Amino acid sequence: MNIAAATIPFVDLTLQHQPIQTQIEQAIQAVVRQGDYVLGQALTEFELAFATACGAEHGIGVACGTDAIALGLQACGVGPGDEVILPANTFVATLIGVLRAGATPVLVDCELETGLMDLAAAAKAITPKTKVLLPVHLYGQMVSPRQLLDLADAHNLLIFEDAAQAHLAERDGYRAGSVGIAAAFSFYPSKNLGAVGDGGMVVTQDTSVAQTMRSLRNYGAPRKYFHTEYGTNSRLDTLQAAVLNVKLPHLAEWNRDRNQIAQYYDALLQPLHSMGLVPVTNQSSSGHVYHLYVLRVQDCPLTRQLIQEELSAQNIQTGIHYPIPCHLQPAFQNLGYKMGDFPQAEQLCQEILSLPMYPGLTPAQVERVVATLKGLLQAYPPAANTQLCTPVMAN
Repeated sequence: MNIAAATIPFVDLTLQHQPIQTQIEQAIQAVVRQGDYVLGQALTEFELAFATACGAEHGIGVACGTDAIALGLQACGVGPGDEVILPANTFVATLIGVLRAGATPVLVDCELETGLMDLAAAAKAITPKTKVLLPVHLYGQMVSPRQLLDLADAHNLLIFEDAAQAHLAERDGYRAGSVGIAAAFSFYPSKNLGAVGDGGMVVTQDTSVAQTMRSLRNYGAPRKYFHTEYGTNSRLDTLQAAVLNVKLPHLAEWNRDRNQIAQYYDALLQPLHSMGLVPVTNQSSSGHVYHLYVLRVQDCPLTRQLIQEELSAQNIQTGIHYPIPCHLQPAFQNLGYKMGDFPQAEQLCQEILSLPMYPGLTPAQVERVVATLKGLLQAYPPAANTQLCTPVMAN
């Protein structure tokens, strides 16, 4: 095969799994032999190991990251009548989790440079009904813990972290999951720490929150056939936990690999900044775990769509995270938001383009991605493409 024509996938999980495939298979077989498929030993071990890695005392595995947000908020005493401040620039699971908890979501804008929640906008959105700040540690970078804690302390608010994209991320001396009363994680397969199916977890320092979470995920039963709360069935499978147990010891190394790949992207892309391709800003140095490597296509001779199509034609896969902000999604029109309410989130969603990023992505592959981008920009002179530069927002 011609190496230059080989596909560079957006995510390649085989590079992670191949070296530990035997261990994964043995861990699965151990669960099968033991037969404890639900709330089994491997889950208990993984809950403790992951919570410890996050700097928390308790971990409670659930079926998915969305459940981690919804049940986690409930376990923290959040419900009807409580307002939760969250960014418009996030995956809809964050918003769905707030709604499922029965709370009132209050969306705020994001920062253009990072995509993270604008804490100045969050401060202005606080009312007497506000109970929770829900920062989303987006793309693998944390919202500043120090600024979050200052804002929460000033208004006596809880911090509940959405860390679904930030496994072991660090900033200001804090690790994702250790800042607020609790944090939600996702183990969707493509995450930095991914299962072989859906999965999630809430980590917390609060013993009472942990006890309530264990009850809520298991039909509201603190013990079998004794139901004290209106719970649900949302338990991280023992088989998934066994796989995650095998992968967790490698996570720090995988994250370092991602950060180094991002640094190489940054260096190679520097000459293209003047041509409109600018990476989202890293304010966390080595603490950024780069779940995604995101470019902004701004003041560029080419539209994002054309760049994405041309990269695809060269067998380079890309993504957009996320093309429509939460407040403009049809499902949430009843919340009363409209176009123009969060202009920075609306602008960013028209600019962002995620490049291939995963442990094992080679320097040669990164070079090919950037060389292809450079070639595209050189092939399309600005004067010939002015008409392509105005984005159109979908209603």
